Order: sequence, then C-alpha cells, then structure tokens
Amino acid sequence: MTLHPAVAAVRRGVRRDLADLEPGNTVIVACSGGADSLALLAAAVFEGDKLALRVVGATVDHGLQDASAELATRVVEQMAGLGADETVTARVQVESGGLGPEAAAREARYAVLGEIAERFEAPVVLLGHTRDDQAETVLLGLTRGSGGRSLAGMRRRFDRYRRPLLDVPHSDTVTACQVQGIEFWTDPHNADPAYTRVRVRDRVLPALEDELGPGVAETLARTADQLRRDMDALDRMADESYAGLRGVEGLPLEKLHGLDPAIVSRVLRLAALDAGAVPAETFHVHVEALVALAGGGISGEVQLPGGVTAYTANGRLRFRRTVVES
Repeated sequence: MTLHPAVAAVRRGVRRDLADLEPGNTVIVACSGGADSLALLAAAVFEGDKLALRVVGATVDHGLQDASAELATRVVEQMAGLGADETVTARVQVESGGLGPEAAAREARYAVLGEIAERFEAPVVLLGHTRDDQAETVLLGLTRGSGGRSLAGMRRRFDRYRRPLLDVPHSDTVTACQVQGIEFWTDPHNADPAYTRVRVRDRVLPALEDELGPGVAETLARTADQLRRDMDALDRMADESYAGLRGVEGLPLEKLHGLDPAIVSRVLRLAALDAGAVPAETFHVHVEALVALAGGGISGEVQLPGGVTAYTANGRLRFRRTVVES
C-alpha cells in the first residue's frame, strides 16, 4: 500500500530530527491531544522503533478549561494506544506574574517538560508546531515591529527542544490523523477571535492568500528560515561581546559605544534578561529604550517586563528590581 503523502511528510520531518540520536536514547513528545501533536507522536513511535529509541508521550494539563483533567486522561490513553513506550501527565499551576495568559501557560509548560526530560534523561523533546504556526508567528512579529528576531520565527532547535513539523502544514497533520484513524481534540481557544493569533489564522492569512495567491504561509516560513541564519550569527557575536563586558557593576557605557549597533541591541537584551526581564514580554520597543538610555538619548530609567529597572550610574548601565509603591 502506498503511504499517504500527509503521513509521509510528518514522518520525514521526524526522521530528520531523530537521525543524530543513539539507540536506547529517550525522546519526549509533547502531546496536547490535537492533530499536530498526535500526528507527531504517531510518527515518532514509527521512526523511533526503527532507531531503537524509547518514546515517551507527555501531556501537560494547564487547568485552564473545564474538564481539562478528563482530557489529559484521554490523551494518555491515546498515547499508549499509539505505541508510546511510556506516558506521563503533569498538571501545572499557571500564574501570570505580569505575563499574558498564553505566555504564562507557555512558560509553565516548558518548565514542566524540562523536568520530565530530566527525569527520563531524555536528550530531546519534540514539539508539534507546524508551518502554519510559523507563518502566524512571523506575521505577529511584523505587526509588533519586533525586528529580525521575531521575523525569524520559532527556532527549529533550542536547548533540548526540536520542532520537526515546521515544514509541514497543519492540514497535513489533520489528514495524517484521519487516514491513520486517530481521533484528535480541537481546542476551543483555537477558534476564539478574542486571541490575536486566532484572528491572524482565520482572517488575515486567508485574506492574504485571496489577494496575493496561494503559498503565503509557505513563503513566510521560508523567510523565517533565511532570517534565522542571520540572527543566529549575530547572536553568537553578541554572546561573545556580552561575556567580555558583563560584570557585577553593570555594563561599561564607553565599551558599549564601540560596538556595532546591531550587536549593542543584542548585548543590552541579554543583560536585561540576565537581570530578570521576561523573555516573552521583552519586545523591540524595550530594547530600543535601553539603546537610547545607554547612548545618552534619554535620561532617567527604563522599566522592563518582569519588574526590572535599567538606569545609568558612574559610566555604567545597571539593573535593579523595580520598586513598587504601595
């Protein structure tokens, strides 16, 4: 029997991201019960078996919806039915801490997935983001004016995390589930127009396809890949510069002024994150304010997400916790 193209596309992406693992390694597959993650898990089980890998399905219950515990139980049963060597579920407490609900849930999810990976000594965690997710991320970055970092989209790999499906459209994961007889859950939040990402998915991208022709999502995802290489190179240069400048008394302004502007902005972002600024909420506007503060374009202080304040003193850029008046 000929393999369905949608199933082949999902398996191809997974095969590529598992190729460098050793027999006996454990792979964690994050699974929400949706089409993307269930198609990912089924492919990981199939490809993992050929490579003698141990595949562990993991689902995270954020407790944000009614009957979320029942859904988590059903997902565990599905993961076992699809052949996962082991399954695990974890419930997390989502606390905003000044973040939006999506960002807070994301931080909680990554934290618990990291703990699960440590527990199973797994070098790799697979995430089910697709080409559509990448295109939405790039468009959102454009609307926020967040610079090259946002336009580069989601990374294919970072730390132990990998996204094998960034070349695969969501329609393929749906079809892959259907032809393999896998029932999947549709998150009602994914149809709620109160969320900006949902409006981009349901209104903006279809409008662009109507006006500009098909293939917009693919083009946006390809643009992200091209920019990612450039961003990674600049980030490596910034890491080296920051390592040479950082100190307990802050960053020396005179040496900052000697760096290329593209590196300065990245060094300042690294310093802000080190001081406790929240990565998901630290946008281009915040970094530009730091650049202006360090360059003398503005005076006073810069407030950053996460309760961090930047200021200059004695020729250095420094950070402290923001004082909240009661």
